[in-house]
Amino acid sequence: MNSYEILERNYRNRYGEIDIIAKKDEYICFVEVKTRTSEDFGRPSEAVNNKKQKKIRNLASSYLAGFPDCCARLDVAEVLVRKTKIGYEIYEFNYIESAFV
Repeated sequence: MNSYEILERNYRNRYGEIDIIAKKDEYICFVEVKTRTSEDFGRPSEAVNNKKQKKIRNLASSYLAGFPDCCARLDVAEVLVRKTKIGYEIYEFNYIESAFV
């Protein structure tokens, strides 16, 4: 994530868990990473349903209590991978800023 300062990884609080919290410019970005091996059931970002979005919003609000002058952004990172002889390789990466409000 170029020009992002990673603040937290796999952050948890009473509202749930978020994969990455990062700072970019005036924003604190809450990033949900979704990885899939195929699009058989839709794009990876489609797995961030209303229930998950609500959890992330609550988590972000709680976290931001310590940063009263910051703006928040809720992002999703989509990762599509394929199996190789030695593991998995990324064949598509899509970063969606402000994926939901």
